[in-house]
Amino acid sequence: MLLGTWNLENLYRPGGPYGPKDKAAYETKLAALADVIAELDPALLGVQEVGDPDALADLAGMLAGNWHIALSGHADSRGIRVGFLSRTPMVVLSDTTGFPAPLRPVQADDSGPEVTAAGRGLLAVRAGELSVAVAHLKSKLLSYPDDRFHPRDEGERARYGAYALFRRTAEATALRALADKLLAGDGRARDVLVLGDLNDEAQAATTQILLGPPGSEIGTPGFKAADKGDAARLWNVAPLIPAEQRFSRVNSGRRELIDHLLCSHRLVRRVTEAGTGLPGSKAPDLPSVGPDPAERRGVAGSDHAPVWLRVGV
Repeated sequence: MLLGTWNLENLYRPGGPYGPKDKAAYETKLAALADVIAELDPALLGVQEVGDPDALADLAGMLAGNWHIALSGHADSRGIRVGFLSRTPMVVLSDTTGFPAPLRPVQADDSGPEVTAAGRGLLAVRAGELSVAVAHLKSKLLSYPDDRFHPRDEGERARYGAYALFRRTAEATALRALADKLLAGDGRARDVLVLGDLNDEAQAATTQILLGPPGSEIGTPGFKAADKGDAARLWNVAPLIPAEQRFSRVNSGRRELIDHLLCSHRLVRRVTEAGTGLPGSKAPDLPSVGPDPAERRGVAGSDHAPVWLRVGV
């Protein structure tokens, strides 16, 4: 069974301010996405940047077989949200944006407004025995007042980088709180998966927040030794991805693994392999993206590679 996550990049129907300009470009994008999903052949795929629910339905309609869709009701200012495509029916367990108490609001920009919730919904579903949450945390690609993507000076760049980090940290904390609910203190007996575009590398502080109790990471001597943290811990499968594939986006020429799959104790013991792109392929062929997401409006495919794992019985 293959499980994965993929940022679909600006999945909108044509005609709006963010999606393809015409039907032909839209159909080309859908075809490129559908080809990848068909070859990936996932049992369940967490998706991000769904700007139009009907567009995800259009995509599912291009795939062989019956697919079930779950989407968050909480979109950001561009209308993008997270969701799932699944071959089996899903039950929604949670769709939330709230920061957990007693975490306080965080500053969002120079004018001083406070953010009290995640910018996009954190969606959790159950599919069979698997409980899975999907998220799209605050981006490292910065935006500035007056719809600018470039700062006036380095002081502004530093401040807005801090504001983005404040928000991503708070959102990671909220996602960890959701993971705790799914684990219910029983990760040794529950199949729990937390996945999505976390917008930072595996060793970043925001990503590390999600892991829970420290220690026992894949590739360390403690991985095979049971300890009392196993019930609450999540394991990032990034170390299982072959080194040449260990990236899911190229930012200004730099390869980054910012899309992640985090498993409970019971689930990680059954992971047989992990990768990015398509199984059996080498390094993903990705474009290098810059600070302005509008530059790729209407481009076919996605600027992210899917990240996946395979689970044995």
